[in-house]
Amino acid sequence: MKYLYSFSLIIFSLLFFTNNIYAKKVKFAVDMTGQTVSINGVHVSGDFQTIAGFPGGDWQPNTTKLSQSTLDTNIYSIVVDLPAFTKYEYKFVNGDQFYESEFVPVESRVGYNFNDNRWLYIDSLSDDTTYIGAILFSGNAPKGLNLLRFLVDVKYVGADKVNGVHVAGSFQNNNLLTDILYSFGSNVYEVISYVDTGLHTFKYFNGKTLATAETVPSPCANNGSRYISVTKDTVLPLVCFSSCEACVPNGINQISSTKNNVYIYPNPAQLNSAIYISNIKEPKSISIIDLAGKLVKQETVLVSNNIDLQGISAGIYILNISNQTNEIKSVKLVIQ
Repeated sequence: MKYLYSFSLIIFSLLFFTNNIYAKKVKFAVDMTGQTVSINGVHVSGDFQTIAGFPGGDWQPNTTKLSQSTLDTNIYSIVVDLPAFTKYEYKFVNGDQFYESEFVPVESRVGYNFNDNRWLYIDSLSDDTTYIGAILFSGNAPKGLNLLRFLVDVKYVGADKVNGVHVAGSFQNNNLLTDILYSFGSNVYEVISYVDTGLHTFKYFNGKTLATAETVPSPCANNGSRYISVTKDTVLPLVCFSSCEACVPNGINQISSTKNNVYIYPNPAQLNSAIYISNIKEPKSISIIDLAGKLVKQETVLVSNNIDLQGISAGIYILNISNQTNEIKSVKLVIQ
């Protein structure tokens, strides 16, 4: 019997360790300012409740009760342990019935397939608690702040699946590791942040090092970064990585080799910007030649990569892509 007990204890410990190896503390908090709080309390419901250990399954309006703060009686919160590297959806409930759930504003919603839930992505295993602040009930942001929703399309560069797509800027002290973006599908990545009113500069990163920063074209840049003057809750327009515009289908701004599925974007390119060559399966030599036949730039790329156009004058060029067998594909490159 003693050995059976010890064996059972070991199995329980292993299961507990396995279920919590990716655990992360997450604080859900809501500001009930201006609301008449239900005598049944304030709850949160979502698709995290089962894995967090609450009874009855997910989306139960009465099992995950929030505690009232002693410092600010309008604030209600709870801390739960959740697996990291996962997206969660949720809503706050003023009471314990699902019809008492908040109305989530459009800017904060998942937004796809008519989904009106809030969402967040947990991307860290550090010992600190993920806490985005006490969001106003049926509001977009914590009191005194504005929602700022970032969206970027990495269609032509391909997302770094290991290190992730990030955004960094003046709104969070240019910390490259703070804000990782999540994709609901396709090549679009996004994240919701809460910022002060005023001017904010930022860049997208396809990775988590400075070398993975996009090159922001001058028409939409402020000292080399994107910028936005925030006066209210704002959803930024979707832009292509290293572009002022959304990614476009095949046409003048994208040249595709149907034989090799190699993509060059953008074309025309902006002066002193960069072009991106994606889906390269083997080492290739890239040459840029002017109309007089002079070689102005040559590089070798191993995988999807960018070619810096700094120092190359505006004009029309021939871009040659050659592989190890000396097969050459030539396209017209316009720099303007």
